[in-house]
Amino acid sequence: MKRYILGILWVSTVMISSCYYDNEETLYPQVRTCVTDSMSYAGDILPILDNSCLSCHSAAANQGGVTIEGYTSVKTYVDNDLLLKSIKHESGVSPMPKNADQLDSCTIAKVEAWILQGALNN
Repeated sequence: MKRYILGILWVSTVMISSCYYDNEETLYPQVRTCVTDSMSYAGDILPILDNSCLSCHSAAANQGGVTIEGYTSVKTYVDNDLLLKSIKHESGVSPMPKNADQLDSCTIAKVEAWILQGALNN
């Protein structure tokens, strides 16, 4: 009888200790890709500027004498390479956003792709 009880205890212990819950998303996270095909000013770039730049560089704030409100203003800084160099934190320009972490690589890739695609007002 003792063997029978010990056997049941052993089987129960093994079964209970083998039960666990795995979260598939934690074990196999999705790799997020950065899509930079067919970038548009209105759909892709303007939201980036709104979230990361316009609090300091709108017409009202005009910090550092730099205004990038509106396509024409943005295009000026694209044409003289200041926009891309500043968000990439390259030497010779003030790194943007000021006093903040560099934008993530996907965001920078989107801006760069838009510029390489002609920086169109689309």
